[in-house]
Amino acid sequence: MRSSSYDENTDDNGIPDGTREIVTSIPGYEVTVKRKPYIPTDEEELHLKNPGIARANLAATASHPYGTTTNNYAKTHASQTVLQQHCAFFDYDNDGIIWPSDTYRGFREIGFNIFLSLLSMFVIHVNFSYPSCPSLIPDPLFRLYLSNIHKTKHGSDTGTYDNEGRFIPQKFEDFFSKYGDGEKDGLTAWEIWEGIKGQRGIMDPIGWGGAVFEWFATYIFLWPEDGIVRKEDVRRIYDGSLFYEVAEKRTGKTRTRR
Repeated sequence: MRSSSYDENTDDNGIPDGTREIVTSIPGYEVTVKRKPYIPTDEEELHLKNPGIARANLAATASHPYGTTTNNYAKTHASQTVLQQHCAFFDYDNDGIIWPSDTYRGFREIGFNIFLSLLSMFVIHVNFSYPSCPSLIPDPLFRLYLSNIHKTKHGSDTGTYDNEGRFIPQKFEDFFSKYGDGEKDGLTAWEIWEGIKGQRGIMDPIGWGGAVFEWFATYIFLWPEDGIVRKEDVRRIYDGSLFYEVAEKRTGKTRTRR
């Protein structure tokens, strides 16, 4: 697939002469030039068809079209949406309910200190417990329910999760394409900050705060020595598989993935 910038050499339908390219930028509108969407190469399209279609249970990219296959992760979690997979690490007894203590324990296992683990527990459960509740009555214990976890999706994010908790490869790649330089297969802290600002929706303080918290936690969790947050690591955070790997390395204990 090819893309181009709009120019005046177009036919009556606005199509560049002699081509059928998709116009993705307009020279007079700088933001469209600066933030270029992901355009898959012919080779990438062979590996991943229709990246704009949401995948229910696979965090799929051109380099990993079948999601995370290590330890049969994708197969083991095939009955869960990608958003549910992201949360499943914190569901220690696999009953579909995450207690605040589970979240604290999970953050400690992946390397967060006591303060940040308590802060994460507070932010996550105060904001996301009620939206995931199975009834109109708030849960006095601030638990999260994985059956309704899709209702916790907020605005001003990357758009990688859709409103049903599926994974959209195009949106995932767009974030790195728009805000990265296209050369290092990842993002620096500054580029992430530019991305957070670029994705902000109007009048959405919950979404703004959620995006800042999530990317801050991601950076702290990965803490890259060269300052570059790798795309593949972020993909594995989306499906939760990296949580298990890091926890097992830190604790020496293997968690059942299901």
